[in-house]
Amino acid sequence: MGNPKAFLTIPRQEAGYRPVHDRISDYGEVEQTLNTSERKLQASRCMDCGVPFCHWACPLGNRPPEFQDALYKGKWREAYEILTATNDFPEFTGRICPALCEKSCVLKLAIDAPVTIREDEAAIIEAAFREGYVQPHKYGRNGMKVGIVGSGPAGLAAANRLNAMGYEVTVFEKDEYVGGLLRFGIPNFKLNKAVIDRRIGIMEAEGVRFRVNTPIDPQDLPDGFDAWCLCTGTPQARDLDIPGRELKGIHFALEMLSQQNRVLAGQTFDGDSLISAKGKRVLVIGGGDTGSDCIGTSNRQGAVSVMQIEIMPKPPVGHNPATPWPQWQQVLKTSSSHEEGCERRWSLSSTRFVGTEDGRVSGVEVEEVEWTPASDGGRPVMRPTGKKEMIDADMVLLAMGFLRPQHPEYADNVFVAGDAATGASLVVRCIAGGRKAAQDIDNYLKKL
Repeated sequence: MGNPKAFLTIPRQEAGYRPVHDRISDYGEVEQTLNTSERKLQASRCMDCGVPFCHWACPLGNRPPEFQDALYKGKWREAYEILTATNDFPEFTGRICPALCEKSCVLKLAIDAPVTIREDEAAIIEAAFREGYVQPHKYGRNGMKVGIVGSGPAGLAAANRLNAMGYEVTVFEKDEYVGGLLRFGIPNFKLNKAVIDRRIGIMEAEGVRFRVNTPIDPQDLPDGFDAWCLCTGTPQARDLDIPGRELKGIHFALEMLSQQNRVLAGQTFDGDSLISAKGKRVLVIGGGDTGSDCIGTSNRQGAVSVMQIEIMPKPPVGHNPATPWPQWQQVLKTSSSHEEGCERRWSLSSTRFVGTEDGRVSGVEVEEVEWTPASDGGRPVMRPTGKKEMIDADMVLLAMGFLRPQHPEYADNVFVAGDAATGASLVVRCIAGGRKAAQDIDNYLKKL
């Protein structure tokens, strides 16, 4: 630890976001960066705890105390090597991870000002690319082949690890671009797609093969591979089966988000196929990160107004005694998209959609609900109150999560990783799942 008293004298400093009036006019990344000297000061705040809860909380087992110390001392290459020993893609997690590590930082408990671990991570990997530390490696081959279905974070992580182990890896992607959730589910203002392309270029140079526009049936896997890893995500969004669901203007969140990313990539859509919030009153149903992404996208498309409703009650602000440190705090989260303009409401259940004579949605009837603790300590019980109202909306985006995939019993050489195995989760957990699947595949094939 370079400066054992820095946490007493150096306050937490976040890079922050670009001004709202500036960022809502484009799809550039909203987050700013600190200069090198400021970043080193932030790294110096790490106390190198005897029991590093940041390491404990990270699904990847990252080692923040070690790479923070190297960063503070100006040893950028060493910091990069420590970081990438556990994380294949810090450029992704450094941008979009909710930073479970920071919520468990001892400084979060002590003064509610954890070390800026996520931002420091992003700074390290960007410096590594800038300084030329990230270079393709050539790996010897062991003569065995592995096929991976899906090129999201789990598939990419599994491919990266297996390739480094010496396997000939082919990644099959049903869509026209590589990236899965990273490419189509996350807006450019959070993750510029050039960041994905940069990493794919490295992986291709190292020998990983990508086959786009190539759907694979998990029940009928092609011959020629010694093992398979299914990383197909959670393709089925949770629907809202209430009267009026057939009305035009009601879309799943990913329909809008993926189309907007395709538009930014140069594709065109016209007529009824174009999903645009321009000039519309938008209602987002669902209070999670995907709903937040819909808000930011709607504002950039020119929505007249945006409202987000959530069936669950409003979380506590700042601190929640039900989720004490070092657990993940379930508290009210205000994202950069919320700051750009959005009305938020909680404890509302949607009961029916209403529409115009030409079959377009014009509003949603909602009912206020109450939540009471379950007697057995399980999930709280929801009770309708009978208090109903109509919310006007010209576009409704359903962002209520995804159904966990059901899998049949596969052959012994078929493995499942990421959201396909766990249900919808975090990108960092998908990367961890891909790494574990790669190790499991390696262990399996070495026994043959």
